[in-house]
Amino acid sequence: MVLNFEQIHNYYERLVFEEVARLTESHPNFTSDMLADVACVALNRLPARYVRHDVDMMFYLTEQERHAIEQSMEEGLAFAFAFVGERAARRLALG
Repeated sequence: MVLNFEQIHNYYERLVFEEVARLTESHPNFTSDMLADVACVALNRLPARYVRHDVDMMFYLTEQERHAIEQSMEEGLAFAFAFVGERAARRLALG
């Protein structure tokens, strides 16, 4: 038997990456490294939800669960942008 785990991924990864990319315009001073850090911090604040197909996840979610996901992503991303921004400002101040 051959095992294939290539389709398995964290459901939040694509969502967080897309949202970080969408929010780059409102954070013009963030470098690509900082944006990668934002994605990491945000993902670490979200629960891991591994799926094979994103469509399966969306199909089985209730409206309440979808809202909870959106809310937790917003909170995680807001925290991550603030955290990474504050760290960068501190590094600059210490020069």
